[in-house]
Amino acid sequence: MSAVSTEPASGTVRPRDVLLGGNVLWLAIVSLLTDTASEMIYPLLPLFLVGTLGAGPAFLGLVEGVAESASSLLKLASGWASDRLRRRRPLVIAGYGIAAVVRPFIAFAAAPWHVLVIRFTDRVGKGVRTAPRDALLADSVPPAMRGRVFGFHRAADHAGAVIGPLLASALLLLLGGRLRPVFLIAAVPGLLAVLVLTLRVRETRAPPAAPAPAREPAAAEAASGGASGLGAPFVRYLCVLGLFTLGNATDAFLLLYANGLGVPATAVPLLWGVHHVSKMLWNVPGGALADRFGPRPAIVAGWAVYAATYAGFAFATEAWHAWALFVGYGLFYGLTEAPEKVLVAAFAPAHRRGAAFGAFHGTIGLTTLPASVLFGVLWSAFGPAAAFLTGAAIALAASLLLALVVPAPAELRS
Repeated sequence: MSAVSTEPASGTVRPRDVLLGGNVLWLAIVSLLTDTASEMIYPLLPLFLVGTLGAGPAFLGLVEGVAESASSLLKLASGWASDRLRRRRPLVIAGYGIAAVVRPFIAFAAAPWHVLVIRFTDRVGKGVRTAPRDALLADSVPPAMRGRVFGFHRAADHAGAVIGPLLASALLLLLGGRLRPVFLIAAVPGLLAVLVLTLRVRETRAPPAAPAPAREPAAAEAASGGASGLGAPFVRYLCVLGLFTLGNATDAFLLLYANGLGVPATAVPLLWGVHHVSKMLWNVPGGALADRFGPRPAIVAGWAVYAATYAGFAFATEAWHAWALFVGYGLFYGLTEAPEKVLVAAFAPAHRRGAAFGAFHGTIGLTTLPASVLFGVLWSAFGPAAAFLTGAAIALAASLLLALVVPAPAELRS
């Protein structure tokens, strides 16, 4: 029978016990296996679409944008559903299962639109699982440890993203550079992830909503405003996040550009793996910084790093520039991935946390389509430098706005 408990109190357990036990550990293993499967395919996908199937940069942007944006509505719905049902685990299992089954069918794609359909279905699975999974993690740990927990989870995810490209590179060498068998073999770690999830992850429920106390009219209006009652500050956070994401196109463009700078196709998975090593090393320190100083300063710094990295790509001319920039790009993820989720959990009451994470991921997903299409169109019309510089400018603007218009949640001020 699945264990059920209310949200733990802060300071009752040691950090090591939280990170290496229970749902935190098993969900980390699930993410490691899932990303191993996904990243055996993802860094090769731009080369497969453009080189094998004859698609162009604009279609690559369309594939990634549609895939991510299509999942955004499901993230909203699944987060809301997990709050209503007060059960997150079934949705998490369903989401990982859909992706694990459909992803390897890329091996049989004969036209670019086949890849679009498969990526769409894969992202449907991600849309179903992501908000309930993040809410389950937040429900399972003390509030004071959320930064480290989300950082640990993302570090495991990136460890899988290191293993996946290494496996892909080894298989490419063994298989004479053939991409399709690599895509097919990626089914194995994906299915293992679903097995671990089904057998080991347990339900942990947040407490039900308490009856709302009487409020003055102004306070009541503020508390019920925006994002289904999650509050106006949270809505401002989502708006600024949406602006940043508008300049954050799919990383597939970075891989395609690196190949154009002289990184050979056989080394692209290794480049992607090095990038994920950087992300993995920075995620836990980034989460710890959010626990110590609050998430907003870390996010502001991370978005500034993103702007500097994109500006660097705009002026890169050699293959080694791509390697250096991909390593530095990992710092952006380390400073933002866990802190962004800590900020969501702090804004949301426990009984609305699924909906809050759904709104967070949904905002990113809905903005990904115009971001990727915009980047692809700018690349095609004016060249890659214009696309990268536009993304850098948008990131800088979002970084300033986050510091100026989004207040720290009450939980983080106490």
